[in-house]
Amino acid sequence: MEELKPVTLTKKAVEEVKKIMESKEIPEGYALRIGIQGSSGCSGTNFILGFDQKADSDLVYNVEGVDVLVDKKQTLYVVGLTVDYFSGSDAQGFTFIKKAKDKI
Repeated sequence: MEELKPVTLTKKAVEEVKKIMESKEIPEGYALRIGIQGSSGCSGTNFILGFDQKADSDLVYNVEGVDVLVDKKQTLYVVGLTVDYFSGSDAQGFTFIKKAKDKI
């Protein structure tokens, strides 16, 4: 049975994360951290992305060959999140796409 993962990385995002890890010489033992910053008030949820070492409160998921850290307390907020990477002539960067919750 396949492990359920709260987040998905697109192929472009995986390629860019691996490229950054190599070019910035991210040390072994570090992984991609995905989480939230602040509250989800009027402005919505602000997602964060960075490299960090595992903390005791983290869950670790391997997504397409990239180790992803999610704090246990933030798992609910990132479930259904897809991280993509966009590179255009006028802008580039990671984007966060949150799947709408299913209604019961």
